[in-house]
Amino acid sequence: MKTIDGYQGKQVLILGLAKSGLAAAKLVNSLGAKVVVNDQKPYEENDAAQQLEAIGIKVVCGHHPLELLDGVEVIIKNPGIPYSNPLLQEALKRKLSIITEVELAYQISEAPFIGITGSNGKTTTTTLIYKMLEEDRKSPLIAGNIGTVACEVAQEAKSENVIVTELSSFQLMGIETFKPKISLFLNLFEAHLDYHGTKEEYAQAKANIFKNQTQDDFAVVNMDDSEVKKASKSIAAQIVPFSVNEEVKDGAYLLNNQLYFRNEAVMNVKDVVLPGKHNLENILAAIAVVKLLGCSNEAIYRVLTTFAGVKHRVQYVTTINKRKFYNDSKATNILATKVALSAFTQPTILLAGGLDRGNEFDELKPSFEHVKAVITFGETAPKIERVAKEAGIQVVKRVDNVKQAVIEAYDCSEEDDVVLLSPACASWDQFKTFEERGDMFIKSVHKLK
Repeated sequence: MKTIDGYQGKQVLILGLAKSGLAAAKLVNSLGAKVVVNDQKPYEENDAAQQLEAIGIKVVCGHHPLELLDGVEVIIKNPGIPYSNPLLQEALKRKLSIITEVELAYQISEAPFIGITGSNGKTTTTTLIYKMLEEDRKSPLIAGNIGTVACEVAQEAKSENVIVTELSSFQLMGIETFKPKISLFLNLFEAHLDYHGTKEEYAQAKANIFKNQTQDDFAVVNMDDSEVKKASKSIAAQIVPFSVNEEVKDGAYLLNNQLYFRNEAVMNVKDVVLPGKHNLENILAAIAVVKLLGCSNEAIYRVLTTFAGVKHRVQYVTTINKRKFYNDSKATNILATKVALSAFTQPTILLAGGLDRGNEFDELKPSFEHVKAVITFGETAPKIERVAKEAGIQVVKRVDNVKQAVIEAYDCSEEDDVVLLSPACASWDQFKTFEERGDMFIKSVHKLK
């Protein structure tokens, strides 16, 4: 960890706790800052707040009083708190520095960063990159949305490490100097508009991953995505392309069922165990990143012939009486569900539904080619049912929860069918997290046995 004095004596407000806020508060406190923590959750129910107060950090819970801004020089905010929050609006008027903890992590890290962003596929690609580098003994660490909080990882990182970091648009809005040695922009689709307001603002937040890079850095860019190409047009970093559809000589591409990087065949697609065309994009992106770091083809091959997917991302669960069950609870938007459905050609029973954000689901219709039944639950059940019926699906049933959906799906399934949980919605109407939703699915599937 770098020794920095930029926080010595500064008044820092930590806005929002959870894991990132807790870690950031402890870190800046150790760096000599005068720390105040503000969290919406009542103090009596707030273990993190109580933990911080026990080590002498001032904590204000239950509301966001504007007087907390008096004397503050830096705000480190939880990424999930929108800038429409009245306290943040006032902070912006006062031109206060507002960052997220990934910026703090960069400030103290001795190790370079690989930053991965995009609307879909971030976790799978981040995991692939980490595993490939680990297999080749490149001393990677993993951080961000996928695992340990970045500023905790950065405290332990040495110059010989590299920190592989999954980055959301929420995190990237709160950077000032953060600069990955290698950035990766996977794709861009309409998402999180309840937070960003417009697709243009969402795209700009994602494109922040490039903003501090120089010509000594690399930007790995999806040439098959027009929005990503547009976002990368005027960046300073060296662009390294990847494509499933065309031969890109200076990057990673698919040709004659071989995966290539800069005209060198890496391995045959038939040996890859991850299902679906969308995962080929993730794989090519990962290959481009690790080859820039000198990773061997042998290490890449060993990972791609054994890695079957990340939990909750088109995760194979089990086979029961020749029915295969897949958990894709991470599919919290329509595109993710379309991608999951495209991975299968067998008759599929789709389990979908969740939080209603006001959108309709007509975009799913073209992806229903192999869907034989739809089981719905949650707030969006009526909307998804309408689309399924209009698409000509004969079996459309509504249940109360995921547990019932698994039973209903099995009852209407036949041998060689796929049962796929891919909700196309956030989980917050019935669950705290998409992981909790996926775990319920897995548990319910195993109970069928």
